[in-house]
Amino acid sequence: MFRILVINPGSTSTKMAIFEDENMVKMENIAHTPEEIGRYQKIVDQLEFRESLIRRFVEDSGYSLFSFSAFVGRGGLVDPVPGGVYIVDDLMVETLKSGKNGEHASNLGALIAYDLSLQTEAPAYIVDPVVIDEMEEVARISGHPDYQRRSIFHALNQKAVAREVAGSVGRRYEELNLVVAHMGGGISIAAHRKGKVIDVNNALDGDGPFTPERSGTLPLIQLIDLCFSGRFSYEEMRKRVVGNGGLIAYLGTNDAREVVRRIKEGDRWAERVYRAMAYQIVKWIGKMAAVLNGDVDYIVLTGGLAYENEFLVPWIKEKVSFIAPVLVFPGSNEEKALALSVLRVLKGKEKAKNYAEEARKWREKHDFHLELIRSRENRLRQSSK
Repeated sequence: MFRILVINPGSTSTKMAIFEDENMVKMENIAHTPEEIGRYQKIVDQLEFRESLIRRFVEDSGYSLFSFSAFVGRGGLVDPVPGGVYIVDDLMVETLKSGKNGEHASNLGALIAYDLSLQTEAPAYIVDPVVIDEMEEVARISGHPDYQRRSIFHALNQKAVAREVAGSVGRRYEELNLVVAHMGGGISIAAHRKGKVIDVNNALDGDGPFTPERSGTLPLIQLIDLCFSGRFSYEEMRKRVVGNGGLIAYLGTNDAREVVRRIKEGDRWAERVYRAMAYQIVKWIGKMAAVLNGDVDYIVLTGGLAYENEFLVPWIKEKVSFIAPVLVFPGSNEEKALALSVLRVLKGKEKAKNYAEEARKWREKHDFHLELIRSRENRLRQSSK
């Protein structure tokens, strides 16, 4: 029997769970007030505070830290790497502590797991961080060499659900072509080809369909005009795109249940906006189906909004079911996804990856892509002389 401690720090909460093989035997979700978190200047400054919560949870649950086979943290903003289970190493710790790729509470997952690993000598892992990058090179071209499309999405849930779908139909994830739409506060829609996410919208920075709180891809010239209008600061503009966009901007709420209630009461504007969100999700599903040459085994709807089966899910099904069968796997059980992924490693069914090695290989490949852009720019400059 393998005992696994799952550590999932979020912006306003710390989730912890204990698994014995596939079974979750204990879980706790501690909510944090803005005042509690606000006294820390940086995310990494919360490390000691969050780790103390984990240690108390283990002790109160009647376990010793030395009784665990492994520790797994939610993957944070590491350097881009392919999907998989990663051993937490010194380079990963250095990357997360520096915050060079951004600060997010999920960065603390690996750091806490690593600290516990040093004390007990049980291995520490992360699984499918949000920055996993398996995109094809052609998908990175944005339309201007100063900008590059980035892979940032709900990788943990997307990969976990894709494997669950494969298991439910008696096939391996690496055998299937899927379009997976994670629908929550952010929405990511990805093309999964034979076990790799070859294209996906950047759900963190606002690319893709609009969502309950993000504006999605906007008309560029109108956006540029607004940026230089003098009406809004830089931070205010960012907030209009990520945080106060989408349903919040149109309807004043990010709660789909509230929107459904308004629609049932005859609010035609709420229905139009909600239908527009479904419409944009449909368009992105169609884009990813085209990336897969139309060879799609299943379209998968997941995330919290996949529970909304009165309007949103039926509207989407109506428009995309001609492409492939639509499967609905609502919710996002990150703790289970983390534990089961590590369990595959502990049982020898999957090999954990070396972060330093995979990050190096990604950089070498990516540097070649950037060199192509630089070479093109040099040729253009020379030809204009």
